[in-house]
Amino acid sequence: MSILVRYLKPNIIKDLEEKMVFVGGPRQVGKTTFAQSLLKSYRDGHPGYYNWDNPSDRKEILKGEFSVAQKLLIFDEIHKFSKWRNLMKGYYDTQKNTHQFLVTGSARLDYYRKSGDSLLGRYHYHRMHPFTLPELSGGKNLDLLLKFGGFPEPLLKQNESSLKRWHLQRLDRIIQSDVRDLEQVKEISHLALLADAMPERVGSPLSRLNLAQSLEVDFKTVERWISILENVYYCFRIAPFGSSKLRAVKKEQKLYLWDWSEHGDEGKKWENFVASHLLKYCHVMEDTQGDRMELRFLRDVHGREVDFVVLKDKRPLFAVECKSGAKNVSPNIHYFSERTNIPIFYQVHKVDGVHKAVSDKIHLLGFKDFCKEVGLV
Repeated sequence: MSILVRYLKPNIIKDLEEKMVFVGGPRQVGKTTFAQSLLKSYRDGHPGYYNWDNPSDRKEILKGEFSVAQKLLIFDEIHKFSKWRNLMKGYYDTQKNTHQFLVTGSARLDYYRKSGDSLLGRYHYHRMHPFTLPELSGGKNLDLLLKFGGFPEPLLKQNESSLKRWHLQRLDRIIQSDVRDLEQVKEISHLALLADAMPERVGSPLSRLNLAQSLEVDFKTVERWISILENVYYCFRIAPFGSSKLRAVKKEQKLYLWDWSEHGDEGKKWENFVASHLLKYCHVMEDTQGDRMELRFLRDVHGREVDFVVLKDKRPLFAVECKSGAKNVSPNIHYFSERTNIPIFYQVHKVDGVHKAVSDKIHLLGFKDFCKEVGLV
């Protein structure tokens, strides 16, 4: 498999000339490898790369005496330090004329502020996603991505046993390392049970009350735990898109995982796969262009649904219905296209060769063609 330069590289290099750059994203998505690739002739112990989890690096970070020979300074997982924002503010304000600063972490760096001064106006924030189809080349990569996911290690190995072992190890590290370092959770084992219960709930209305009852905790605790797993990039939720002309649901949510390969159900995996591509599109538009993007879904009180709606500045750009089998247009697309201001509806399929304009507002496309038409990355 040919893996190309990560999609973030040009924008991050450009942003480093102006401000600090923060890169957040799920554990093992490739942030460290990407960051180290920006250092010329990187090697272990290379000046410029500092990992907070390494005791010797931690001392160097706190000392703050950085060589002027290395312009780019990379701080990995420094958000685990409670006063990291104050520290980075001081380094940036005093050394921005001699150094560039890149901060990476397996959590939402815009959320974990803890204590300290605001860094508002001093950084650009980027979210790194797993590999998606437009980043890869070759006709078989859609099937490989669906099966092994977009995280570099299992995708490159392409081994089912390695994938299952990787799933177990990754979840354990998220719960036992990332969450423990950042949050105060008394019943950490319950959080692991919640994560285990998530794959089967993908794509369906998320009942937090049902989860609370099965875990024998209250509703607010489950909501907090889901938020924690969102903040360490394990899962994400999307809200419904409402319309004045529809009796649309307003409070329901749908849940998806950052790693779609965890699903045993092929239908859920396909829907999660498309959701992840669309979320990445939204995040790239926000992080590089400053547009306010949202990923939502469309469902009315009678159960009619279209899987996704992408919004820009609160206005719908397009809607997407996922189909892994049937090629007939979903009747829900016809229904909602007549009753909403959504300009275009796409029904996307796994197979190639599906390319049909049913009307000005309704298009059937294979997924690769859909990626090209919309401009996914």
